[in-house]
Amino acid sequence: MSDFVVSARKYRPSSFDDVVGQTSVTETLKNAITNNQLAHSFLFCGPRGVGKTTCARIFAKEINQFNNEVNVDDFSFNIFELDAASNNSVEDIRNLTEQVRIPPQIGKYKVYIIDEVHMLSSQAFNAFLKTLEEPPKHAKFILATTEKHKIIPTILSRCQIFDFKRLSIADISNYLNFVANQEDIKVEQEALNLIADKSDGAMRDALSLFDRLVSSSEKKLTFKKTIEHLNVLDYEYYFKITNALLVNDISTLLNLFNEIINYGFDGQHFVMGISDHMRDLMVAKDSSTIQLFEKGDSLKSLYLKQAKLCEVNFLITALKLLNECDIQYKTSNNKRLLVELCLMRISSIGQNDIEKKTPKTFEVNLSVNEKNNSNKEQKQNLTINVSKNNQQDFKSDVQNNKASMKSLEKPLKNVKTISITEALNSESKSIEEEDTSSKRNGDFSELEMHNAWNQMVDFVKEKGKVNLSIILSAYVPVLKSNFIIEFNLGNTSQLEIFVEEKYLLLDFLKDKLKNDLIDIVTVIVEKEEKDLVYTNKDKFKKMLEKNSSLVTLQKKIGLDPDY
Repeated sequence: MSDFVVSARKYRPSSFDDVVGQTSVTETLKNAITNNQLAHSFLFCGPRGVGKTTCARIFAKEINQFNNEVNVDDFSFNIFELDAASNNSVEDIRNLTEQVRIPPQIGKYKVYIIDEVHMLSSQAFNAFLKTLEEPPKHAKFILATTEKHKIIPTILSRCQIFDFKRLSIADISNYLNFVANQEDIKVEQEALNLIADKSDGAMRDALSLFDRLVSSSEKKLTFKKTIEHLNVLDYEYYFKITNALLVNDISTLLNLFNEIINYGFDGQHFVMGISDHMRDLMVAKDSSTIQLFEKGDSLKSLYLKQAKLCEVNFLITALKLLNECDIQYKTSNNKRLLVELCLMRISSIGQNDIEKKTPKTFEVNLSVNEKNNSNKEQKQNLTINVSKNNQQDFKSDVQNNKASMKSLEKPLKNVKTISITEALNSESKSIEEEDTSSKRNGDFSELEMHNAWNQMVDFVKEKGKVNLSIILSAYVPVLKSNFIIEFNLGNTSQLEIFVEEKYLLLDFLKDKLKNDLIDIVTVIVEKEEKDLVYTNKDKFKKMLEKNSSLVTLQKKIGLDPDY
C-alpha cells in the first residue's frame, strides 16, 4: 500500500504556467528573469492558500536554471526556508545573516524564503534591515505574509511588493475538475462549485475539502453528498423561500423554516445564507454587476430568472432587515421567533403599495318595493360595482342599470325611483349609523380619564415596556371634545415609540372607560430651555432676584461688585 499524498502537495505547481489565478504576478516574475532585472528582495502578500510560497519556490528554481552552464535540475540546496512564526527572535535573524555571506556551490543564487514574516519581533526586523537593504550579489530574499499591514514601513520600502488575489470560484472549480480527472474520480460540477465557494478563494483549502469528501464518497462526488458533509443548506430552499416572500405566503415561509430547523441548521446560519442569496439576486439584477456573481453557470441562470421578479427596493429592504436580525440574534431570548418575524416583515414589503394599486370595488343595493293588489311584496335588487380607478366602467354600469330600472317601471306602479348619488349617500349613511350604534359611547369625566391613564402606565410597565411608561408619565393628558384625548410628546423619537404602541393603549382606555369612540392625538412640544447658572456672578444675580437687600450686604462686607 503506497503512502497517501494530499492533493495540495501532489498537485502543487512546478512552473509559473501551472499557477492558477495569479497571471499578473507570474508574468511579471517571468519577464524579470528573462530580462535579468532581478531585485534583491521581494514581498509576496495576500490571503492564505493562493500560491505565495509556491511562487517563491518556483522563482528560486527558475533564476538558478536561467543561463546556467551546469546541467542541474534540482537546486534545492540553494533554497532556504525560514518559518518566522517559530523563528522570530534576533538570534534567528543573526544566524540567517551569517549564512547569507557564504556563496552557493552550484548555481548562481541562494534564495531565502521567510514565511509569515509579519511574526518577526520588532528587534528582529531591525536586525534584518541592513542585510535586506544591501545583501551580497548571490543572495535573494522572498518574504511572504498574509498580514502586510503588520510589517514595518522600513521593511516595505526595501522590497518589491507583489499582491496575490483571492482565487475565483471558476478558477478553483476548474482546477478541482483537473485533479478529479487525474485521479479518475466522478464528480458533479455543482459539487465542485460548492467546494470552491466554501474555500473562500484559497486553493489549498479547496483541495483539502476535496480530499475529505472524496474519502467519504468512494470515488464519486455528488452535490447531495457534498451539502450533507459540508453542512450547507441546499440552494433550493433559498429559492423557495424567496418565492414565498414575494407573494406574502407566510404559511409556506413558516413551514420551510421549520424544515430547515428540523434538519439541524442553526437560525443564524439560515439568516446568513438567505442574506447571501438576496445579495446575489441584487448582483444579478444589473449587467454591470453580474461579474460580482460568484456561483456556477447552472445556478447563474436560476438567479437571473428570479432576480427579474424582485424589485430593487424589495431586495434593499430585505437585506437591511436580515442584517438587523443577524445583529440581534445573539441577544434574543426567542431566536426562532426573531427569524420568523424577520421573514414576515420581509414578506410584507410592498404590500401596502399593492393594495393601493388594486382597484377597490363596493356594492350599491337599490331596493324597489311594491305592494300589489294581493298584498304581496315585490323586491328587485340592482347591484352596481364601481371601480374607483375606472370611471368609464362606472358610467357604463350606470347606463345599464338605468335601462334596467326603466324596464322595472313598466310593470310596477307607484314606484319611487332614486338616483345613484342618493343611493350611495343613503348606503353610506346607514353603514355609519349601524357602526355607531354598535359601539360603546359611555360618558366619562377628565378625572376618570386620568385614573385610567395612570392604570395604563402601570400596565405598560408590567409588560416590560419601560421606555413607553416613562413617555406616558412625562405629561398630563387633556380631555377634549368628542372623546379626544390630547397628549404632549417631547420629540419625534418618543412619537415613533408612541405610534408603534398606540392601538394597545387605545384598547386599554376603551375597555376601562367603556367607550369605543376614544382617540388620542399627539402634539410635540419643545421644552423651554432653563436659565442655567454657571459662574459665581450668575449665582449672585439669581440670589438678587429673590432678595434685593443682598446689595446692602455686599457693600457692608466690601465684596467686589464684579464678583
